[in-house]
Amino acid sequence: MGRMQVDASVGHKGQAISVLAERRVAIVHDWLPVYAGAERVLEHMLQVLPQADLYSLIEFLPPDQRAFLQGQSVRTSFIQRLPFARRAYRYYLPLAPLAIEQFDLRGYELVISSSYVVAKGVLTTAEQLHISYVHSPIRYAWDLYFQYLEEGRLTRGLRSVLARLILHYLRLYDATTASRPDVLVANSRYVAQRIWKLYRRRAHVIYPPVDTTAFTPCAEKEDYYVTVSRLVPYKRVDLIVRAFARMPRRKLVVIGDGPEFDRISRLATPNVELLGYQPFEVVRSYLQHARAFVFAAEEDFGIVPVEAQACGTPVIAYGRGGVRESVVAGETGVFFDQQTPEALCAAVEAFEQLAPQLSLARIREQAEQFNAARFQRAFGQLVARYSQKFFGSRYRAKAQVL
Repeated sequence: MGRMQVDASVGHKGQAISVLAERRVAIVHDWLPVYAGAERVLEHMLQVLPQADLYSLIEFLPPDQRAFLQGQSVRTSFIQRLPFARRAYRYYLPLAPLAIEQFDLRGYELVISSSYVVAKGVLTTAEQLHISYVHSPIRYAWDLYFQYLEEGRLTRGLRSVLARLILHYLRLYDATTASRPDVLVANSRYVAQRIWKLYRRRAHVIYPPVDTTAFTPCAEKEDYYVTVSRLVPYKRVDLIVRAFARMPRRKLVVIGDGPEFDRISRLATPNVELLGYQPFEVVRSYLQHARAFVFAAEEDFGIVPVEAQACGTPVIAYGRGGVRESVVAGETGVFFDQQTPEALCAAVEAFEQLAPQLSLARIREQAEQFNAARFQRAFGQLVARYSQKFFGSRYRAKAQVL
């Protein structure tokens, strides 16, 4: 596999900002329907580059979730004005490649794309530096392709043919536009590996920012396990509930809402409590007092396992994806190697044997490696370094007159 570089938090954020302060900057984000994981990254990009203009295909953020934009207005695409776009913007996905290419960015020197769908495909000129932070190559078009078709009941019929054609088109677009950015940045080594596999390009690694200051460790643990997740199929909360159904003496608390809520409710046994959506303060309290946080998804990074560790709470996780970079087996948690109830039950028993040896301070220390200040320093330094190379007198060696 190609070489990857994990950017350390060297240098100072202030120095990076001073280098970039005079640059005309645009930040392009895929969608802005809610404030979630990718938007946390965007929030800290805006703090590093406060002068940036912000572009997104759509912007339908609820009023109580707009604070992270820091008063910034959002320039949107024509999809914003299409019928029923607020609720059905995902149905306009086939138009997203066309829409992203309609943003006229000629007035900017530096373009940052925050991409998990099409944002990296924006059009730039040879005089512009384009750095793309890739949250993930399009999961449902690549890794989750067959799972997506099965869960959407798109395995046969005319709708299946249409879905397969659209996803084929998206794969072609995704692979083709991987050559457009000058610099690629991945949010984990796991994603950098997928970028190399799919695009054959090397990527720097800068882990997403986790607000560890919002969580405090708690040594007073109670007799329950907790999982916090949006209830969608690939999160595999159903697997967690099935596993705890086999362990009636162990209590599980499930926090989160989503289309799988009713199905998971039917799987729940008396030792499993589903709380649905809960405000941040409630989530934090449950994370602080749980014996362990349980995580069964294969994620690109996974922010909640880091938040749990910031509370001094160990993690029991499926051992694939970015979680292998945020959790240390035997020190801050335990992994299971198959997405089956049997494997998770075995991991819980292994955790119970390990639990007396775990250090709350060590668990918290692990979480601090992913704090927001580190992201800002690493991201600011990387952008400043490539800006100096690109706009400096030394750059231009790639073109040779014969």
